Amino acid sequence: MSTSVLSPYYTTPKGRMYLGKCEDVIEGYLLKRNHKKVNLVFTSPPFPLNRAKKYGNMNGEEYLAWLSGLSKVFKEALTPDGSIVIELGNAWETGSPTQSTLPLEALLEFKRKGNLHFCQEFIYYNPAKLPSPVEWVNKKRIRVKDSFTRIWWLSNTAYPKANNRNVLQEYSKQMKKLLSRGKYNSGQRPSEYNIGDKSFSVNNGGSIPSNVIIASNTVANDHYIRYCKDNLIDIHPARMPKEIAEFFIKFLTEEKDLVLDPFAGSNTTGFVSEKLNRNWISIETTEKYIQGSIGRFSEVQMNRGV
Repeated sequence: MSTSVLSPYYTTPKGRMYLGKCEDVIEGYLLKRNHKKVNLVFTSPPFPLNRAKKYGNMNGEEYLAWLSGLSKVFKEALTPDGSIVIELGNAWETGSPTQSTLPLEALLEFKRKGNLHFCQEFIYYNPAKLPSPVEWVNKKRIRVKDSFTRIWWLSNTAYPKANNRNVLQEYSKQMKKLLSRGKYNSGQRPSEYNIGDKSFSVNNGGSIPSNVIIASNTVANDHYIRYCKDNLIDIHPARMPKEIAEFFIKFLTEEKDLVLDPFAGSNTTGFVSEKLNRNWISIETTEKYIQGSIGRFSEVQMNRGV
């Protein structure tokens, strides 16, 4: 299979997967060849961890410089109303039961260097996440488990393309009951918010979601995992839950828009984009993870090494 950054490792009807560093592919292909601009950069880069992981990670000033340096590259690839959504987990100080501020510093520097607008912060809560850091949570019992990551939504503009009607959630049983009655307990609340007679009596097709997203990511036998096992390929240890990718792709793009994942890993982003009729470009530096990601597209006609 070809490993050139200008030739995709594989293609599908909607997307292309590249092997290489994201900055090389973006600058050498998307920008230099006057490629169509990207509507959404959705990604989860390696976290700044104290212990080395198989998928690679940096720490300290090296990490801060590296991640923030990508801001202008991503921004240049965006449409004027496009968005960058970046997930970053927490880090802990070496040998100390104290959290590192490096993830927050990296996100702030990423925003500053790209002169980006900070549209909103989201929290991804994983109720099934194993207790960590083990030393302080399980052994010495002086901390509780770290079970969330931050997701920052950034853009070139304060008004990027977005529509929360695309991510409405099913009404609760209580709300359905209120709608069926056609009445709501209107009036002023203790917060001084005044609810009118018709404010909550109209069925809008669902409730507006909050900025806390809950997903367990406990799938143990999907197409991707079976393909990796059958072909003796390492399973990516930090896979993005499909629910997270689906939420932001629906929220911030329309059908036939272009989604870019610069740190694709097992290519959840490409797979979800394909299902949602979005075009996609994914980039990954580790070939074995790209090989495994092929298993996500078992029901799609693919071209490999094109």
